[in-house]
Amino acid sequence: MNNNILNQINQLKKEKNAVILAHYYVNDETQAIADYVGDSFYLAKIARNTDADILVFCGVSFMGESAKILNPDKKVLMPDLTADCPMAHMVKNGKIEEMRKKYDDLAVVCYINSTAELKCQSDVCVTSSNAIKIVKALPNKNIFFIPDKNLGSYVAEQVPDKNIILNDGCCPVHANVTVQEVIAEKEKHPQALIFSHPECNKEVLELSDKLGSTAEIITFVKNSDANEFIICTEDGVDYKLRTDNPNKKFYFPQSCHCCADMKLNTPERILHVLKTEQNSIEIDEEIRKKALIPLDKMLELAK
Repeated sequence: MNNNILNQINQLKKEKNAVILAHYYVNDETQAIADYVGDSFYLAKIARNTDADILVFCGVSFMGESAKILNPDKKVLMPDLTADCPMAHMVKNGKIEEMRKKYDDLAVVCYINSTAELKCQSDVCVTSSNAIKIVKALPNKNIFFIPDKNLGSYVAEQVPDKNIILNDGCCPVHANVTVQEVIAEKEKHPQALIFSHPECNKEVLELSDKLGSTAEIITFVKNSDANEFIICTEDGVDYKLRTDNPNKKFYFPQSCHCCADMKLNTPERILHVLKTEQNSIEIDEEIRKKALIPLDKMLELAK
């Protein structure tokens, strides 16, 4: 880390009452300088509760949008406005309306990894760490889970009394983890436990010793007596795992399971937006109010 950049960032944070929020999937240097690092649910709560005037959100566009929806009076800056999540757009136009007509008593459950427009059409948002709890708490029998079919399928297995209708969307990073790669790592490291994110394909989940959100994987590892782990999620989590567990070893499937959009959040770009206050997230007020409803419901049900 360039000390000059770090010093300038820290000075500007003080001058402007700014905080830096970073997802576990951004690069090591960005996680190291962030005030708060976590998964989507944790960062949503921090965004709601902080008294900062400026939120620099190091993640992808839906995260910055969610922070702005929850905090209309705060300035939300993205280090790079092109950082996006492909899955956040993976619901076809008219699909939600079609499902509402087809199923009585339908709840549209929207993974927080989605655009503000999709949130507007949904009844409640969820993250991978609270999806099961929230779906169980809903009175509705029929659940249209958007946009991720893999997380939706995992939730369906854990909540068998609900009729969960899946959408044809996925996270390209997690969906690209293959069974063959996981088996190859297990053959090289037979003592290693396999921990996987439920955005991975069902075949990968069936090979795993533990399943959970990024935050849950981090907690599992920290509390485990094992010393070796095969981690099936985006490779940015390696920084937190190594920092918390310097004596444990971590292996990732062979191909680089890296979200290039997350890696666009660099210290240089953080410094730039703090100086210029460019890349501000702006959301139409009508959309913001509609999208706030499922986000507020998530925060209430997940307490």
